[in-house]
Amino acid sequence: MGTERTALLIADIGGYTEYMGSHRMTLAHAEVNTARMLESIVRAASGFELVEIEGDAAFLSRRAVTRDPDTILADILQLAVVMHRAFHLEREYVVQNLCPCGGCRQARNLTLKFVAHVGDVATQRVGGRSKLVGIDVILVHRLLKNSVGIPEYVLLTDELCRSDAASLPESANELAPDLEGIGIVRAYFVDVADLDHVDAVPPAPTLRSRLGSTFSAVGRGLPYMLGARKPRRTR
Repeated sequence: MGTERTALLIADIGGYTEYMGSHRMTLAHAEVNTARMLESIVRAASGFELVEIEGDAAFLSRRAVTRDPDTILADILQLAVVMHRAFHLEREYVVQNLCPCGGCRQARNLTLKFVAHVGDVATQRVGGRSKLVGIDVILVHRLLKNSVGIPEYVLLTDELCRSDAASLPESANELAPDLEGIGIVRAYFVDVADLDHVDAVPPAPTLRSRLGSTFSAVGRGLPYMLGARKPRRTR
């Protein structure tokens, strides 16, 4: 089983556990709304392939050898901005629908963070599905648990930053988390707001779009309310 140089990116929705309520209607709509936001993130991830939806996160990858390695960091920073905008636009549509339940009204509390790395990854077939494996896959997932004190950020490993040091923003802060089974890893984080310099206000949803969003939440949430589908598990 050979390895390939691969860029790894995780887009993780923050506040998901607190967001999920106990009432059936709230739980059903919270699950549907989170799925919609994840779908908007994945659609915006141009150039990256979806590896897996992991509860409240999207795990994506791109073979580093298919593009000039010097563009990896710049590409990821730009992509994080695009995905962040898509997430917040979809979140706004959820919040502005006509349903009064907590699963819809409290969606505004959800945030989005990113963790990115580049390393050597192998592909393994498990039960007919392809799965990425290797220490670098473990590393990027372990980095989700960190001491970054802001809710929306992009966390970048030193190995990724060395591929294109000139693209690392001046506002980046250094971090050295001690990862279980791996040790101390040098990394940098930057506030997503420092990357996105467009102060654009999302367009106000029309009544028609609000009605459509409401019916979507009701229709897609029905299987969860009836027990036919179960909510995703967080890590």
